[in-house]
Amino acid sequence: MNIDFLRGGWPDGGRDPARETAPTRPGLHYKWIAVSNTTIGVFMAFANSSVVLIAMPAIFQGIGVNPLEPAETNYFLWLFLGHMVVTASLLVTCGRVSDLYGRVKLYNLGFAVFTLGSILLTITPGSGNAAALQLILYRLVQGLGASFLFANSAAILTDAFPPDERGLAMGFNQVAGIVGSVAGLILGGVLATINWRLVFLISVPIGAFGTVWAWWKLRETARPAQHPQIDWTGNLLFGVGLTIFLLAITYGIQPYGDRPMAWTSPWVIGGMVLGVALLVVFLVVEHHVPSPMFRLELFRIRMFTAANLSNFLASLARGGLQFMLIIWLQGIWLPLHGYRFEDTQGSMRKATRSPQGCMAGARGGCTPNLPGRSRLLMCAHHASRSSTISCIMQFSAQSF
Repeated sequence: MNIDFLRGGWPDGGRDPARETAPTRPGLHYKWIAVSNTTIGVFMAFANSSVVLIAMPAIFQGIGVNPLEPAETNYFLWLFLGHMVVTASLLVTCGRVSDLYGRVKLYNLGFAVFTLGSILLTITPGSGNAAALQLILYRLVQGLGASFLFANSAAILTDAFPPDERGLAMGFNQVAGIVGSVAGLILGGVLATINWRLVFLISVPIGAFGTVWAWWKLRETARPAQHPQIDWTGNLLFGVGLTIFLLAITYGIQPYGDRPMAWTSPWVIGGMVLGVALLVVFLVVEHHVPSPMFRLELFRIRMFTAANLSNFLASLARGGLQFMLIIWLQGIWLPLHGYRFEDTQGSMRKATRSPQGCMAGARGGCTPNLPGRSRLLMCAHHASRSSTISCIMQFSAQSF
């Protein structure tokens, strides 16, 4: 299924008015240039999402902030979650804007923005709370760059590969993302013992190389719209609504008064209600605009809906496990039981995910176009992930 349909839809069964296929198909060698460049981008973005996890104690020690103090817990959470909040809020919008103005052009911009964020993180001056705020801000810049990378990598591969080879290309990208998550943990643990700034510096040469190579080698294989129309209302409602909702959830897990969490806080409740209300208005608006940001009719496709639902549930389970191991175990339980926060490690998060993820990506990429095989692989992958998480739940407190 073409990525144009997934992100913009084809009105009345025709072509997407925002895109036109280029008159000539790219050469055979170009598809490997596209997959290698997008693989670098996905690898770098995923590695940067996990590199901070294991290096967080060294980072806070380097800037002189104790993230376990009640007044400074915000820094701990936002350095950890801010990158994800920005990426989640802007991903669909960045994808649609790229469809209208050029996927390769904005993919290159994403590489450059991500690299700029890495440079700013490396040279963050000062110490204390001011430095923590700067780190969080620069991580948000990285999140913006990652949004363009994630949104366009699959679209560039779809344009470059024939239909019977796209599954293989997507499999390469999936494996690169998972390997990047594991590599980020390893690099974070090694570099943090030398200097915390090296944790961010490692992305600079990779990002610079990827930016130059993408600008030099990648080219548009589909023409942007001559008269692009952006659904400003839909983009604004979706971005603001999702951001407010995610912010409310993030603050909900922080202490509130004499309570361990803030789910009863009026600000948290109000933020969640307001975020959901804006998203509901977004759904209404998308039914009445000529060029919507996202065509809701896609959810009438059973396979599309089931695939998104299964990925959402898998991410929810993985995120809960991540929260328990990184926030609760590393940040709270171990320090309360005699371990210094600076000595804790967060590598348990990926220990069970990486092998099965790499295998699933490789198998799924090689055989997705065989009838019925993709459903079987998806079920087997989620079943193995569920069984792994169930085994982890059997650990007792003494296991740590």
